[in-house]
Amino acid sequence: MSRDFHNLKVWQKSHQLTLAIYNVTRTFPPEEAYGMTSQMRRAAASIGANIAEGCGRDGSADVARFFDMAMGSASELEYHLLLARDLGMVAGPAYGRLARDVTEIKRMLTSLTQKVRAGA
Repeated sequence: MSRDFHNLKVWQKSHQLTLAIYNVTRTFPPEEAYGMTSQMRRAAASIGANIAEGCGRDGSADVARFFDMAMGSASELEYHLLLARDLGMVAGPAYGRLARDVTEIKRMLTSLTQKVRAGA
């Protein structure tokens, strides 16, 4: 595994997702600034941040722990996206694209975490 998080496809995808979440939440109602907007942005940014922090750690158990936290943030974002869609804040096409991106990131994190735990 690369120690430089910039080289990891999962980090690159999570960074692009974070930018997309920031973009879509710009259209949320002002009263959601400290609610859904903040929660979604924080969860999205946490995915990439935990991947980056994991790459800076020594020992596979420590690295895997940060990748697990990234997975938790991805799951949190997955729920917030669903809620935002159901509240009418994210349109169907945008929701579909973002939800697919989160699912792909979760698959990639699962695979990467398994490799780290196996000592690859």
